[in-house]
Amino acid sequence: MENKKQMTGYTDTVFMIEPVAFDYNPETAVNNLFQKTADKQSTETQKLALAEFNNMVNLLKNEGVKVITIKDTPQPHKPDSIFPNNWVSFHENNQVVLYPMFAENRRVERRMDILEEIEKQLGRKFKITDYSDFEAKNVFLEGTGSYVPDRKNKIAYASISQRTHEVLFKKFCEENNFKPVIYNASQKVNGELHPIYHTNVIMCDAAKHTIICLEVIRDEQERKMVVSEIEKSGKKVFEISEHQMNNFAGNMLLVKNKSEELILVMSKSAFDSLTKEQISELESNYKLLVCPIPTIEKYGGGSARCMIAEIF
Repeated sequence: MENKKQMTGYTDTVFMIEPVAFDYNPETAVNNLFQKTADKQSTETQKLALAEFNNMVNLLKNEGVKVITIKDTPQPHKPDSIFPNNWVSFHENNQVVLYPMFAENRRVERRMDILEEIEKQLGRKFKITDYSDFEAKNVFLEGTGSYVPDRKNKIAYASISQRTHEVLFKKFCEENNFKPVIYNASQKVNGELHPIYHTNVIMCDAAKHTIICLEVIRDEQERKMVVSEIEKSGKKVFEISEHQMNNFAGNMLLVKNKSEELILVMSKSAFDSLTKEQISELESNYKLLVCPIPTIEKYGGGSARCMIAEIF
């Protein structure tokens, strides 16, 4: 098990929002092409999503991960509140960053009472940096959806989109001592290329690997540059296909438990898309935690990583 232990940059404490009104969000669907139009009544969608959420929380807790859950409020309606990693990120030394959100109906997810409750549970005060004023300029950066941090090596990767503004991303990196690695990525939908809405569906940082869909980085020079940065950081490029990315294989998250064991969290659709060889390589380095969340993926257009905000 020793090779599954490597501590720096990964946490054993996470925060998740229990949904009360999960639903398809038309405001986010304009550029999240992973979302599928709702074909169920809202109450049924919420019921299924809540069962998937509770199961995932239990799976994490059973592995020894500390999970702080906070129940959403019914009003105002927040169909995407299950994805808190877009409005907040937690960093070392009690630093917390709040982010500007693309969809107006997601901006109400940013709630100080949630941070106060987490402070109370952890017994410490946060130092907050708030970028949400950038919404007034239509400049967005949606947390660890917009960028994927390699915290150990202080590198942050970002694919530019309507939700990930290059200038604000560079500002974040400068103020938080990350080296920015910037590229463009697009997915094929009905034969047309569209920018991918979030970087964290393209790639995932793990202790020994960077899991990434290289084929969506269409520019060859950019692709080589990203590979070079990953290899220079000492990690192995673990390549997934566009089909696997579309099944959320890029949207995994590495956490650890109280025994310092590394756990790679992913959805069942992500796991099912992997080859036997890929599963074998991941299993030889991490414990795999597979969570069935089909309703959340279908209507929310996000997966396991999007549902978890890490606390450091």
